[in-house]
Amino acid sequence: MNSKSPIFTAQSDVALRIHVDRAVRHYFAQLQGEQPSQVYDMVLAEMEKPLLSVVLEYTRGNQTRAAEILGLNRGTLRKKLKTHGLMSE
Repeated sequence: MNSKSPIFTAQSDVALRIHVDRAVRHYFAQLQGEQPSQVYDMVLAEMEKPLLSVVLEYTRGNQTRAAEILGLNRGTLRKKLKTHGLMSE
């Protein structure tokens, strides 16, 4: 794969999925016998805010470009930004 492939970071060739794998394994290792629930929703919620924040930073606040990069409708992006307190008034 080339370095522009979306699954690779710009500075290293470590796929994002490897980082997610490590983080989820670490999460399970730290449970100390507790039963996890709704892990899927938790992981998505934990990833969404920093993802939106970084993409907005990358686009210098341009929501139209951010929505295009994320593959979202601009209205959907705005709703998510409001949900996460990332909407600048």
